[in-house]
This record gives sequence, C-alpha cells and structure tokens, in this order.
Amino acid sequence: MRDESDLRAGGVAENIRRLAHLDLAGAGQVYVAGRYAYVGHIPRKDGLGTTILDVADPGRPKVVSTIFLDDPDSHSHKVRVVGDVMIVNHEENNKGIGRKADEMHAASAHLGEVLGRPPSDAELAERLGLAEADINVLRRAETAPYDRGGFKIYDVSRPAEPRLLHYQRTGGKGVHRFDMDQRYAYISTEMDGYRGNILVIYDISNPERIGEVSRWWMPGQHVAGGETPHWEGTAHRLHHALRFGDRLWAGVWHGGTRIIDIADISAPRTIGAYNYHPPFPAPTHTVMPMPLPINNRQIMLTIDEEDSYYTAAEAARRKGQPHAGLSVFDATDPGAIAPLAIFGVGELDSPYSRVAHARFGAHQFHERIDGTLVHCAWFGGGLRIVDIADPTCPREVGAFIPEPPAGQPAPQSNDVFVDERGLIHMVDRNVGYDILEYLG
Repeated sequence: MRDESDLRAGGVAENIRRLAHLDLAGAGQVYVAGRYAYVGHIPRKDGLGTTILDVADPGRPKVVSTIFLDDPDSHSHKVRVVGDVMIVNHEENNKGIGRKADEMHAASAHLGEVLGRPPSDAELAERLGLAEADINVLRRAETAPYDRGGFKIYDVSRPAEPRLLHYQRTGGKGVHRFDMDQRYAYISTEMDGYRGNILVIYDISNPERIGEVSRWWMPGQHVAGGETPHWEGTAHRLHHALRFGDRLWAGVWHGGTRIIDIADISAPRTIGAYNYHPPFPAPTHTVMPMPLPINNRQIMLTIDEEDSYYTAAEAARRKGQPHAGLSVFDATDPGAIAPLAIFGVGELDSPYSRVAHARFGAHQFHERIDGTLVHCAWFGGGLRIVDIADPTCPREVGAFIPEPPAGQPAPQSNDVFVDERGLIHMVDRNVGYDILEYLG
C-alpha cells in the first residue's frame, strides 16, 4: 500500500481524488458487490484467475482470497457476482492467435495460387499478421484442439473461502465477457458450428444443475447450419450483451450494435441494429441504454475498444484515423436507430497517447449508470467521466490518469466499476488497482 504523500503525487487528476492503490496483478474486469471487490486477471504464468478483496475501508483494500487455474492454457479474466453466486469465464490463452487457425488453410491456398508454389512459414505468417513461430503453434492446435472453454460458478457466501459449484463447458475458444442476474447467465462464447462468439443463455437458478435456455446469433454465424458470413474471419461476433428489462443490448464487434428482445427468453429476436464500422475503425465493445429517457428519447451509449498498439508500423497505418471513443444514439425506435454525438479524448489530453507498445483510446464503461454520468476506462487516457445530460454534446467532467506501472511505458486502464457508495474502482491491464472518488 502506498502512503498518503505517494497517493497525492501519483497520476494526473481533474475532479478526482485517489483513495487507495494496490500493485495488483493486471486485470480484465473488476466487479463490486457489497463490501467485496472481485477482480478477474489477465493471463499469467502462475495461473492467477480471480482475486477477492475487502473494500469496506476504501483507503485500505485487503486481499481476502485468490483462485488459481489448474489449466495453463486458459485464463479467467472476467467475473460477476449476484448474491452469493460468482461466475468467472474460462477462455483459451492467446485466443487471437488461435482464431487464425480458421484462416490458415484458406490463406495458404490463396498464397499458393499467387506464388505458384506452397508458401513458406514466413510468408504465411505475414499474410495472417503473425510471427513466423506462431505458425507451428497453429499446427499443434490442429492436432490437439482446445476443449476446456466455458465458465465456472462459485459459492462466495464466504468470500475468504470461495467454493466451486459447477464448471460448464461451452465450445471453441470458450467464454469471453457475460452478464448475469439471479435467474440467468447471458454468456458470450464460441460454440461448435458457429463462426465467432454467439449468445447462449443459461438458467442458473440452481447453480449446480444449470441448463441451456436459448441461443442468439447474427445471420451468417451458424456455418454448420448452412449460413455464410459476409465478413472476414470473426470480424462480426458478439462481444457481450447486457440485460435491461426485457431487452439485451449487444456489442457485436465490427458489426456494431444489436438490440435483442427476450420477452420470450426461449426465443431471442433482434429488433434493432446499427453499424458505424465503417467509417470508425475500432470495434464496438459494450452497448447500454441510459436509465431514463432524455427529452422523451431512449438514449443508447456505445463504447469501442482501441484494438491497435502503437508499434511504428501500426502508427503509420492508423495515422489520421480516429481513436476508439464513446458514441450516443437515439434508440427510441429500435428499428430506426440514429446517431446523436461522439466523444473522444484527444492525443494532447494524455501524455501516453503515442507510446510504443501501448494502447490509447476507449475500452469499457461502467455498465450500470445512475443519472447521466458515464465512467469510462480509456487505456492510456486513464479514467474519463462524461456527462450525457445533453445527448447531443457529451461533456467531460472528471479525469484521472494513473502513473505507469513499474517497467511499463504507459498506464493501460482496462475496466471500471462504480460501487453503491459512488466510489470508483479501476484496474490496469498490466499492474494496478485504484479506488477513486469523484469530487464534482
């Protein structure tokens, strides 16, 4: 734990005060329920999956338990808790490389036609955007395919002693992000016979004996059912869907957004869609509605994920293109969604906007908001608090950019959660967990 003087010295703040900092291992998600924070970790060699912290005293968070994976090929970087039930994902490490296996044979055949001979590993790797050594990784994956994707359900009635209740296998590379309530889990996962992640809804009312309720996918994903995607690879896939009332609000990567009616949860149906890719290059990460109408309009928010790193080559390729940002839409009529505004963080607003091997741009917002303030984790831009009171003109009212973790060129603020006290919990992709207070 850093002392008070160090807390004041660290980071760049506007209308925000840092209450505490822990050098916690890099994380994909933080979720707070009651006095405890649950953190899902980015893949690590030691297999650390989930950390549970007591945050009743926000100035002195304490680790009370940790969960390690017994599978070196998987990670659990996402976590949610409802009541005494915790769900964590189980997903293949290096899934970006693994997905290239679906493209390898087609790429090899295409290069063979162009070159008039079988391509070398170096040529194939360049075509797939991989390192040459990764080609052998793909070949090994074909002979011993990954089959451990899914999610795990724990009893956390005693957070210091989490107890595994059920391990649900799914398919493909496994589960990415998800939503849940007391009755259902809304899981984004790969499944055999489908291209990219789809939605699978499970009944978790009895966590030890769960059952599949229904599936939803975009036309073109069900390749085993004869569908043909009109996009390359997994460019269109479900990132995750959030439930509000009888609707799910979904980000579908380069496919933009979908609104899904689940009044009949056994038969989800799409009632709204909007895709703003192109012209915006970064994929849609998360979609949610504002909690109350504004000027009699249902306002929808989306946040994109900056999925490009600033290597010299990538910087040259992306020069002049907008960074991932926050967008505002009128979704009063789901069949006629209309854009209202965009919010972005300029490169002059962070000292880490053009740091090599680090991302700068949006990633994720707190997924349940009260009022009009949206709390966004912005990679090298840190935390940005944006007021949507006027949906046509989003306005930043607070910001906090943490100092880079030791040995890292830039902060990589990855996820944010606002607890019932209004305190802000933010995790870094590499190292770092902060508890912050908005002073506005």
